[in-house]
Formats: sequence, structure tokens, C-alpha cells
Amino acid sequence: MLKKLSLLTLFCYGSLLALAQNHKLIVGTYTKGTSEGIYVYDFNSKTADVKQLSVIKNIANPSYVALSKNNDAIYSVSEVGANSAAAAFKFNPKTNEGTLINKEATKGADPCFVLSDGKHVFTANYSGGSISVFGIKADGSLTAVKQLVQHTGSGPDKRQTSAHVHQTLFSPDGKYIISTDLGEDKIYVYSYQANAEKPLTLKHSISTNPGSGPRHIAFSPNGKFAYLAHEFNGKISVFSYADGNFKLIEEVATAANDFKGRIDAADIHISADGKFLYESNRGDANNISVFAVQKDGKIKHVETVSTLGKGPRNFSIDPSGNYLLVGHQYSNDIIIFQRNAKIGKLTDTKKRIAVGSPVCLIFGK
Repeated sequence: MLKKLSLLTLFCYGSLLALAQNHKLIVGTYTKGTSEGIYVYDFNSKTADVKQLSVIKNIANPSYVALSKNNDAIYSVSEVGANSAAAAFKFNPKTNEGTLINKEATKGADPCFVLSDGKHVFTANYSGGSISVFGIKADGSLTAVKQLVQHTGSGPDKRQTSAHVHQTLFSPDGKYIISTDLGEDKIYVYSYQANAEKPLTLKHSISTNPGSGPRHIAFSPNGKFAYLAHEFNGKISVFSYADGNFKLIEEVATAANDFKGRIDAADIHISADGKFLYESNRGDANNISVFAVQKDGKIKHVETVSTLGKGPRNFSIDPSGNYLLVGHQYSNDIIIFQRNAKIGKLTDTKKRIAVGSPVCLIFGK
């Protein structure tokens, strides 16, 4: 009897371990080609095996997605020009099915990023040059836009004739919303009051190098540093960060001095342990660079490798830290790299996920 109980205990423990190594992988896409919407996969962080679970349809160009903390809601953009919207879906983590609750107009064209804290949903509207703030009702649905923050500047590059908000994210302490504006060469810092009628109030803005096109920011896990990827020149600006204030430490190139062609930097992320920084370039580069993060926040180049596809718009490190997945908008696939947690380097696992125009990859439970 005791032996049976011991075996049962071992079985249950093994089952829990198996459960813990499986995660939801949710992929936002453009539906102009073969994609049908938002794809939900099971990802095994021990083997890198992937199984498609469902597709959430009836939504046009859900290019960027966000998942609620308890995994029961998905928020996405619907990037369709002047008729763009934000959408809320009920998500059942057991059946892996998503059901549209409602859509609300962003009132700003072409939202390219979505963020949620359970109280609000924020979209960064690229063509509209604005930030839309939606409330979240008790049933998970979105209110109409409760605040529209409009940017109005421009920059020297031909792609900067107007403001282009590209990202909104929370500061490490949650006190601020940080927004990058590719069209204005600026970082905006907004104070965030969750219970206010208009939650965002401008604290200040920081100018970046003219014509650089600031796109995405990643914060270090300890909240002391921020890393900004510039789309046009592929450089990474390293800042010290404290209470909404950014101080430039250094700028590091991700393309060789003799590189010819478009760089089109896309995404930037830091490993959960804060030791390594990753940045992807699209255009004619189609690569990802790895940097070791020093104690003073500065970064040291480790390697640059091909992403093995075209248009690495977004990438994500899985919860175990063992794998890095890169979505290629133009070659319609996700490449799975093994990540060496000790030295940061990436190795092709030869495993692929075929999916039309993947743009955003997020992991859930």
C-alpha cells in the first residue's frame, strides 16, 4: 500500500512538472494572406515541440495581442487604416477557444501595439500618431475610447512627415506609461492614474537623435536601465532609468559600418535574468544581435546571427528561457532557436511553425 502511495505521489509530481513545462503561445498576425486570425499553440519548453490548439477568427489584422494576467481574456488591435479598432475576447484556457466580446474604434489609424493592466487597454496608433485608452468593463469588454492622446510632431526622415506612435509600455513600477514616437524621434513619459477620468498626464518627453526612428524599449528586470531600438539606423540607446527619467549612457550599433541597405530594426527584449539583450533587424539585414549586459547597464556584443527568414517583426523568449522564437512577417513562419542561458548564444533547433504573416508572439500559462 505504501509503495502504491509512493508511486502515486511520484506520478502526481511528474504530472505537475509536465504541466509546468507547457505554455500557451499566442500569435497575432496580418490576415491579408493565408492567416485567419489569432493562433493559439501549446509550446513545450523542454522539447520545443509545438501543437496548434485553435484559431480565433473574425478579426482583421490582429497584428498585436495582449493576454490578461489570469489568461481569461485576449486583447488585440485590428489594424485596418482609418477603420482600426481594439478588440476584446473571452479566452478559455481549458478549451483554448476565444470568443469576441466587442470591438471599439481606436480613433487613431493603424494601431501597432496593445497593452493592458486589467483596468485599461492602451493602443499605440502608428498612422494616427496617437494613444487610445479604453476602460475594461466587468465582463471583459472594452468601453469606447475614454482618452485619446494626440502627438503632432515630425522628423527629418521622409518616413517622419507626422507623428508615429509605435509602442506603449508600463514603467517598471507601473507609475508611468512610456511611449515611443518613431515620427517625432521622441520618448514620451505619461503619469498613469488608473482611477482618473483621463488616466494619462504628460510628465515630459525626451528627444532622441534626429532621423533615428525610436521604435521599441525594453527595461532591465531590476528597473534601473532601459534599452531603446531605433528603426532607421538599428542603434540601441542605453539609458539609466529612475522615476520616469531617462539618462543616456551609450549608443551601440547593431549593423556593421559597411552595411548597405535597409536595417529596419524591429524588436528588443532582455532575458528574465537580466544578463542578455536581444535585438532584431528586418529590411535587408534579417538578423538578431545578442549582447551581454554589464553591471553598469552597458552592453557588449556577443554575436549576430541570421533569423533564417524574412521580416523578423517580433520575437519572444519562452518562460523557461531555453528558447527564443522569431516570427517572420514575409516568409510566413516562426523559427525556434535554442538559447544558451550561460553565454546568450542562439542555435537553430530546425523546428518551425508555419503561419501566415506572424507579427506578435506572447506566452501565457
